[in-house]
Amino acid sequence: MQSQQAIRDLAAQHGADKLLVLLGAPDPESAEIAAETVVLGDPSYAGPLAGAQLGLAVYHVLDPAIRDAVPAGVWDEQIGVMADVLNAEALAEAVAAMRRRSPGA
Repeated sequence: MQSQQAIRDLAAQHGADKLLVLLGAPDPESAEIAAETVVLGDPSYAGPLAGAQLGLAVYHVLDPAIRDAVPAGVWDEQIGVMADVLNAEALAEAVAAMRRRSPGA
């Protein structure tokens, strides 16, 4: 809930179009829920983002667009193991599907 409030505050302060949310969820279902929360609002209607359609840009850290933007050494040191054991394609697609549902898409 604290993270949701922080995201809401940052969006209000800087504008949703200036923020990018980077997720590291280990499975497509949790990645989709986290993405939905920052795009369409908290689906549980329990947190500060309940009903708040922020429409934030959201990506999974294993998305090819993110991988291309991270220096190879940093990727190998910080993210590489995840890429080896998780289904990067399914994770990236779950988050991309939510981006496509964004109010501004």
